[in-house]
Amino acid sequence: MSDTDRNPLVIPKAWPFEEAARVARRLAASGKSHALFETGYGPSGLPHIGTFGEVARTSWVRHAFTQLTGMPSKLLAFSDDMDGLRKAPDNVPNREMLEKHLGMPLTRIPDPFGTHDSFGAHNNARLRAFLDSFGFEYEFASSTEYYAQGRFDVALIRILECYDAVMQVILPTLGPDRRATYSPILPIHPKTGIVMQVPMEAKDPVAGTVVWRDPETNEAFETSVKGGHCKLQWKADWAMRWFALNVDYEMSGKDLIDSVKLSGRICRILGSQPPEGFTYELFLDQNSQKISKSKGNGLSVDEWLRYAPPESLSQFMYNQPQRAKRLYFDVIPRAVDEYIANADKARGQADGDRPSNPAWHVHRGNLPNHAGSPISFGMLLNLASVVNAETPDILWGFIRRYAPHANPETEPLLARLVDHAIAYYQDIVRPDKSYREPDANERAALIDLGATLAELPTDASAETIQNAVFEVGKRHAFPELRAWFGCLYQVLLGQQEGPRFGGFVALYGVRETEDLIRTALARHVEVV
Repeated sequence: MSDTDRNPLVIPKAWPFEEAARVARRLAASGKSHALFETGYGPSGLPHIGTFGEVARTSWVRHAFTQLTGMPSKLLAFSDDMDGLRKAPDNVPNREMLEKHLGMPLTRIPDPFGTHDSFGAHNNARLRAFLDSFGFEYEFASSTEYYAQGRFDVALIRILECYDAVMQVILPTLGPDRRATYSPILPIHPKTGIVMQVPMEAKDPVAGTVVWRDPETNEAFETSVKGGHCKLQWKADWAMRWFALNVDYEMSGKDLIDSVKLSGRICRILGSQPPEGFTYELFLDQNSQKISKSKGNGLSVDEWLRYAPPESLSQFMYNQPQRAKRLYFDVIPRAVDEYIANADKARGQADGDRPSNPAWHVHRGNLPNHAGSPISFGMLLNLASVVNAETPDILWGFIRRYAPHANPETEPLLARLVDHAIAYYQDIVRPDKSYREPDANERAALIDLGATLAELPTDASAETIQNAVFEVGKRHAFPELRAWFGCLYQVLLGQQEGPRFGGFVALYGVRETEDLIRTALARHVEVV
């Protein structure tokens, strides 16, 4: 972008730029010369797709900030791996072993997978692996390392100095039982290694120590808050981190609105402004329940990438982040085709208009030359379903007839989509495929459609075929044309929804569709 484009007052119509402008104004007011963006991760369970979403969205804001200002910045992916494990996740092996280490920091618990030095290290590695696979630019930060290396020591002394004020903020938010034992400082038990949640009997900001008592043995301990011998309760920890690192921007989910406010108050008590924030809505699973990393419900990143290219996952994350959305297998095809449509549109846009296009953000301003596909993913899925595709060659046979010049070398995205379509069909569509018998009116309309197609040339365009399908529907007593197309999908394709039917016929073949209709009319299936 030009210097004019970087003017924070000239903001493209896209939510990452609106967020970036707030960060730019913050730095202008503070006099800082660089911005720190942060994302947080609690590695008590395996990384899930919501974690990816937070890093992706923050990366887009950071990229927009660079375009607006030209100023340097950094994204810190911070893992709270010093937290005590409260319960063993449902989706990991050796849960019995984990239960023997409850209460200990994640980085002091053996890895149930047997591949890393600790459970925290295993989950951190998983996080970094899938962030790296998407090409994110970030710096990884471990809470354990930051505490042990003394990077928080000054801020922890500041917590001791402001201890009473911090307590006054947090205590009113707790129940009576928790208030009786609460302390923002959690010492690590020198004998058991457990993160202790006990009240402090004494605090010495000068010495940097606290005194506390083991509730089971009544033994008193004096512990330094420095060097990783203590950590903070997470809301105080969040605020301390903002203060210690001078964080400028951090997103969080809707479920943390109250925590953001509380941590912001603590950050101000410590002596700095909390970062600019953005509240995104939560993802829901197929049962409209909140996705939980400990339960492992919803989709994983690996599952999405089996059935669709990574660009489609980014597209899904980009769309309306402040709106709750189901995150399950049935959202994948639409996300793929939305990405394809946006990528196609971007190739024809002027440079100044592209920053308002989601595909520009997905690729962080570097759109590939072959970003699109001549055939939608939805169309490929329906083709795979009709021909019971087992290998790519089956689909390519139809594709080459529809688009003679298309091949895996000239259409690399299409080649990927073919592989994904076969996997999606075999795993997701085929097990639930169910044809229904047409009623009398539908049967008459299908017979009419077969006769109408027989009069069309084999190379009829998708638009010509679509118009013919519309005319057939109008000639029969459907309450609305949507019911006619529902009949086509349910009777011919065995599914509730489908593609633009004219395009499907052009891809599958006019004569082949005539045969499909004859087969469907001859099929005897109990009405469902």
